[in-house]
Amino acid sequence: MNPVLVTGAGGFVGRALCADLVSRGAAVRGTGRSVRKVSAVVETAVVKSIDENTHWRGVLAGCDAVVHLAARVHVVQEAAAHPLAEFRRVNTQGTLNLARQAAAAGVRRFVFISSIGVNGAETFQQPYAALDRASPHSPYAVSKYEAELSLREISLQTGLEVVIIRPPLVYGPSAPGNFGSLMRWLQLGIPLPLGAIRNQRSLVALDNLVDLIVTCITHPAAANQTFLVSDGEDVSTTELLRRMGQAMGCPARLLPVPTGVLKAAAALLGKRDLAQRLCGSLQVDIQKTRQLLGWNPPLTLDQGLKKAAQGFRP
Repeated sequence: MNPVLVTGAGGFVGRALCADLVSRGAAVRGTGRSVRKVSAVVETAVVKSIDENTHWRGVLAGCDAVVHLAARVHVVQEAAAHPLAEFRRVNTQGTLNLARQAAAAGVRRFVFISSIGVNGAETFQQPYAALDRASPHSPYAVSKYEAELSLREISLQTGLEVVIIRPPLVYGPSAPGNFGSLMRWLQLGIPLPLGAIRNQRSLVALDNLVDLIVTCITHPAAANQTFLVSDGEDVSTTELLRRMGQAMGCPARLLPVPTGVLKAAAALLGKRDLAQRLCGSLQVDIQKTRQLLGWNPPLTLDQGLKKAAQGFRP
């Protein structure tokens, strides 16, 4: 099998994907900002920045597929004067530049890791499906959606097979972001005012996402399709915290504060987005992924939480 190029190979998903591909006997090339963050068994190239001027020719030579993980992600303390322009520079223009060079180099398939944010920020009774009309809610999601649209055009023009995957929150050992913060709070035994939330959210274990990506690299039916992914089980924030606590051996200390009070307090503190992620629903329907690819999540939610707990570093 010709090499697979993985961009963002030093990241949370990239490291796990490279390790999985190597375990399956695949030749892997990884790019990242630093060589030391990428597995030693992966052929590595340093790419300091990604935009419309990045040169990929050397790392693309002989590759059969590209998995594009590298991106400008959500920035907590946004310093850019024009955030959307910065997201577009990396996530849209940088992606399209890579895809065009991949097509010119004879790459067969381009797997683009997008975001469920392309569908929207919140669901109400009806989960998001792969064929739903897009409604990106943030500069990050807008940049990902614009990349998706142009990737489809490149596919039509060049014959490059494009596969788009839109994951929700990804969790696992050493998970960054809100999930990692929740694990730290549980480990410290901090009482959390999250004991009365009745939302429903989809998540995806790191191993489940990696397994789908690997499937999409080679599966004939994946070509030029968009897939949603999850563990196949939705939970409320309250139930998630209880099950996280069980997995960690640190029973969750949850206070039953009404959701309305939480949202009002968050608004006063300028934390509306955080309140929406904790209290709102975001469900995805993976029926298309199951049926078209014959794919099912290898890990259950509880198995994924247990693995995340085993790899937790306080």
